[in-house]
Amino acid sequence: MTSQRSPRQFRARRTVLAVPGSSDRFIAKSRGLDVDALFLDLEDAVAPAAKQEARARIIRELNAGGWRCPTLTVRVNDWGTPWTTADVLEVVAGAGRHIDAIVLPKVQSAAQVVALDLVLGQAEASAGLPVGDIGIEVQIEDALGLREADAIAASSPRLESLVFGPGDFMASMGMRGLSVGSRLDGYDADAFHYVLSRILVAARACGLQAIDGPYVSIRDAEGFRTSAARAAALGYDGKWVLHPDQVAAGNEIFTPDEAQVVRARRIIEAYARATDVAGGAVGAIVVDDEMVDEAGVRLARAILAKGGRD
Repeated sequence: MTSQRSPRQFRARRTVLAVPGSSDRFIAKSRGLDVDALFLDLEDAVAPAAKQEARARIIRELNAGGWRCPTLTVRVNDWGTPWTTADVLEVVAGAGRHIDAIVLPKVQSAAQVVALDLVLGQAEASAGLPVGDIGIEVQIEDALGLREADAIAASSPRLESLVFGPGDFMASMGMRGLSVGSRLDGYDADAFHYVLSRILVAARACGLQAIDGPYVSIRDAEGFRTSAARAAALGYDGKWVLHPDQVAAGNEIFTPDEAQVVRARRIIEAYARATDVAGGAVGAIVVDDEMVDEAGVRLARAILAKGGRD
């Protein structure tokens, strides 16, 4: 049973908090944090022996509720493990009405996303939920996944975002670095510029969000800001955060400043007025001494959406 194709709800993802599904303490702390989204993790943050217990804990906590953030997701284990299907079936059956999206890690092909879509559809139907409501976010984490990014991005109507996974990507490429998300010693250029750009193009071509992965040096505030600002400048919608100290900076960096918001509104309003006057036959107008056409209006709307102003 596959999901129905319909426009996905826009969800701000300036900051996406990683929360181990095996930790009562971290789950409790996550409830009060001012993040746009979080994922309760069943993958890397949970030891193999604790997977089953973590599923039960996530179901219990999702049903208890109480989070400030508007978007709640669950990261399941990848298809190379024995746990993926059980992860999906159990958490959707137990708490599917509280889950906005499933995060699938280590995606290497469109077929893996299609498989998740099919399992999700059956899980939703069995739980009496509307088929297609739960979204999918996928992580691009190695060379094969990056090569297949275009096909992955177009693989399912459930897709909402592509997420860069820097740790596994560094390992797959043989990069000489042990600090995930940081610059590489001995390499002055940005080692992640190509992969970030490649994922961004694939995402935007299919109308998806692009989310940068984590910066693991949680006490290096300046390094986090540099990493986040670089992704934001490229056009990324947000970044994963691992610690409460990264939240405020992430929200700030991925929120357009007030001057951009004011100008974006001015562009949209001016174009709407010109369209009304011309009966819809508008090619381009001038706003603040710059030519603005439909592409410029789309850019202005994207600026407002990133800040939750649209």
